[in-house]
Amino acid sequence: MENLSSFLEPGQRVQHPNQPDWGIGQVQSNINNHVTVNFPEMGKVVINVTNINLILINK
Repeated sequence: MENLSSFLEPGQRVQHPNQPDWGIGQVQSNINNHVTVNFPEMGKVVINVTNINLILINK
């Protein structure tokens, strides 16, 4: 299955599949498979989406 996280855009809301306690974060940027997400309980985190498939929240 293809990793759709590479198509994430700033403003979209996501959740980390292995860290649900971080809450729902907002994508800040997506550059070369490195997505910066601002999580309410963790702050800004840079995630390599070739290794982690972020969960898109449609709300």
